[in-house]
Amino acid sequence: MKLTRRDFSKITGMGIVAAAAPGLFAPALAQAKPLRIGIIAPRSGAAGTAGECGIRAVQWAAERMNKDGGIAGRKFELVIEEETNPKDTIERLRRLILQEKVDAVHGLISTGVSLGVAPVAEEEQALVVMWDGTTQDGVKEMLPNPKYVFRSTDNECEAVMGSLLAVKHFKGKFKRVAGINPDYSYGRNNWEAFRQILARYGIEAEFVAEQWPKVGTMDLTSHIAALKAAKPDLIFSSMLFADLPVFMKQGHAAGLFEGVKLVLPAAGWQINQLKKEFMPEGIIFGHNTLYFDHPQASALQKAFVQDYMDRYKEAPHWEADRAYFAMATYKAGVEAAQKAAGKWPTQEQVAEAMPGLEVESLGGKGRFRKDKIAEQVFYQGPSTNTNKYDFPTLASIDTFDAAQLQKPPGADFWEWIKTAKMPV
Repeated sequence: MKLTRRDFSKITGMGIVAAAAPGLFAPALAQAKPLRIGIIAPRSGAAGTAGECGIRAVQWAAERMNKDGGIAGRKFELVIEEETNPKDTIERLRRLILQEKVDAVHGLISTGVSLGVAPVAEEEQALVVMWDGTTQDGVKEMLPNPKYVFRSTDNECEAVMGSLLAVKHFKGKFKRVAGINPDYSYGRNNWEAFRQILARYGIEAEFVAEQWPKVGTMDLTSHIAALKAAKPDLIFSSMLFADLPVFMKQGHAAGLFEGVKLVLPAAGWQINQLKKEFMPEGIIFGHNTLYFDHPQASALQKAFVQDYMDRYKEAPHWEADRAYFAMATYKAGVEAAQKAAGKWPTQEQVAEAMPGLEVESLGGKGRFRKDKIAEQVFYQGPSTNTNKYDFPTLASIDTFDAAQLQKPPGADFWEWIKTAKMPV
């Protein structure tokens, strides 16, 4: 039965739409309403700049996608909440689901928060697509068979890649190795991965110092003094919050980096704060899943980077890509599920449709595996200060897919790292 706007107006004026034909009108009414997508991301604290970059990217995606017809013909709007500690973030998740009636929730950066949120999302049967969050306890996956929760690539991908590039670019150029890493599971696992990869490639290195500052420590002079006293010729650091620029600035002032190789697999999160004036060249510099200055960037990346830098006067980093990837995959999943069902899909149907769908994100093509863990493209390489910016870029670009850098479904990370076929 085809209805004109006049027919619809007459019926609604009679007050009998819902009572007379709820099954007939419900799909049309549902699709006339905009989709609502909840966003949970930090806007302050240690990860505040990362969350803000992701929010900016998802707002850009919403504007662009809505101009092109939205998601399966429906425009969508964002409902933004703050990511803080697990308890408060879970309350905000429930509010988005139960009060705001969102169709999906995207975001989440902290693994600690994600570990708390994920079981609640499964309990509420709420579709959640994480930007940077995992459900790992250390390197062990704690939610191996989720129905509604999609996770980012494993935390260790950037450390595995940085370690492999240390072998590729620095082999034979160092013997004394030191580490300064954040004192929680991420930092400790990355440091151990680095040590094991060096051993696997037969590099006989002496580990002369380990420093474990707590996240957010802004006076690192004692750590720097200990590193300098150890006289390393290579330093590995998976620091990635505001403490990384502080470390580089204070280390430069102390002369720590003279004649020393550096491996910073997660430095890209702080790209705008890592100024040339204190950054040595030739660092193995990690950009995770988005290198903003890629000479062979896609048209999508070029458009985004240009718009972002024009508006915010700084470079975007990988959280922008993670946010866009989440939205692009959700869009593809809704549209695939709608096509298969012949009607507007349920959240369960969307969640079933999303794994395996390849989408173009800002940093390249990506997809979710069957276990709902992402596979995306990673970028790292030796840094250079010869560029038009006030921070380093890459002198050459190494590109690996996450399938080469993270354990397969069900595998033990430490066993996998010993036997996996590596890209170097």
